[in-house]
Amino acid sequence: MLDHSLYREDVDAVTGLALPWQKLANKSILITGASGLIGSFLVDVLMQKNLHENLNLQVFALGRSEEHAKAKFGAYWADPRFTFVSHDVNKPMTDLALGQVDFVLHLASNTHPRAYATDPIGTITANIIGTQNLLDFAVAHHSERFAFASSNEIYGENRGDVDLFDEDYCGYLNSNTLRAGYPESKRAGEALCQAYKTQKGLDVVIPRLTRTYGPTMASSDSKAIAQFLENGLTKQNIVLKSKGTQLYSFTYVADAVSGLLTVLLQGLSGEAYNIADLDSNVTLRDLAQTIADAAGTKVVFDLPDATEKAGFSKATKALLDPAKLQALGWHAQFGMTTGIAHTLKILAK
Repeated sequence: MLDHSLYREDVDAVTGLALPWQKLANKSILITGASGLIGSFLVDVLMQKNLHENLNLQVFALGRSEEHAKAKFGAYWADPRFTFVSHDVNKPMTDLALGQVDFVLHLASNTHPRAYATDPIGTITANIIGTQNLLDFAVAHHSERFAFASSNEIYGENRGDVDLFDEDYCGYLNSNTLRAGYPESKRAGEALCQAYKTQKGLDVVIPRLTRTYGPTMASSDSKAIAQFLENGLTKQNIVLKSKGTQLYSFTYVADAVSGLLTVLLQGLSGEAYNIADLDSNVTLRDLAQTIADAAGTKVVFDLPDATEKAGFSKATKALLDPAKLQALGWHAQFGMTTGIAHTLKILAK
């Protein structure tokens, strides 16, 4: 990925931001889910900052597959400032001898519909048991800050009383369903963070991510936008498995990562922050059409299979208000049209 000039430009757009990078200088950070969509881009940003500006940040990239990690991070594998940690977050971390870890960022989670439907237990445990294991690790290592990557899905369904969800909004969730495992466990993970802040004195922040996309998406990702992009790359028609009237917030991965870093480095302890781009609020139908236009294909409609349908979100309007994060100085740099164009160009090569 780093061999593509456009991808490097996206990474440089984040490394060039006027963030308080000095807070990371000569420190260490543990990132779970490091090989995922957001984690891999974040690792690239931090390691490029190391390589070009001598930040001297020790990056611990935690994941379950060393083979997958080598494919993602081969450029850094021999760099002493990069260490891959093979571990399942659902297992205790007491045996990991990493030395001092100043920042912990928990990104590991199932994040797409097919995974919610086929691995509902793993979806829940990563967000609750995994989060507790990492919180215990952060307390034991006297970490400066713990960041739990939460989700727009914690807000539930829009009650019809607002256009944008601020960080205090609470919509309807039917907890007695298979699909509830993801948002309910994210809610529980947030509550755990607040418990550790109060009882253990741990500094925590909660970035809430919205539907994120970009060239670091896995081919197995079953989110609607991932499937649209996959079809576009292979010059197939974009398959829409509903009427497409759902209205959602989306964020390009570079903006998601710059938002994460802004919360990590500038957010107030105990606070949650929405990471969302107001210019990327779009219906699924319009999203499909944008990708079809960029790929030179058409939008067609098809019914989802039972597994897909079981994993779909029931929310029909979920738009996040980023005002609180913008007050810290964050602004999205990539609109929907630009983000889709970059994703298709980078993945096509």
